[in-house]
Amino acid sequence: MMHMTFYWGKKVTLLFDSWKTDSWTGYALTLLACFLFSVFYQYMEDRRLRFKMIAKAKPSSIDTPLLFPRYGRWSNPARFSVAVLFGVNSAIGYLLMLAIMSFNGGVFIAVVLGLSLGFLIFRGGDEEVMVLDNPCACA
Repeated sequence: MMHMTFYWGKKVTLLFDSWKTDSWTGYALTLLACFLFSVFYQYMEDRRLRFKMIAKAKPSSIDTPLLFPRYGRWSNPARFSVAVLFGVNSAIGYLLMLAIMSFNGGVFIAVVLGLSLGFLIFRGGDEEVMVLDNPCACA
């Protein structure tokens, strides 16, 4: 039966029926995996925002509004990279959300701490350089 309120305990089913924990060791490894996956999410978000800045940068040629730009909308590799990273990041964010929806308190804390540490390491000093599209962690 699925829990509909927060609970504390070592018995967790996370994302898949085959990912069940019955021992404290398995539970600790699951929490570590959630923590590391959350830090990785913030790293990938940092990469995506940096590629987005590169994609928005104007080419070094003279700006001519009546002519087509040097790179078309679909041929710019930086824009393609941003789109791919957005898809990967969205998938990771939704998986983290589903992990939290297991309603296990330890999983919740591991994901929040991982997102916080990842933000501190990878995105903590860039507020004045980059503008965030959406401040939501799972967007």
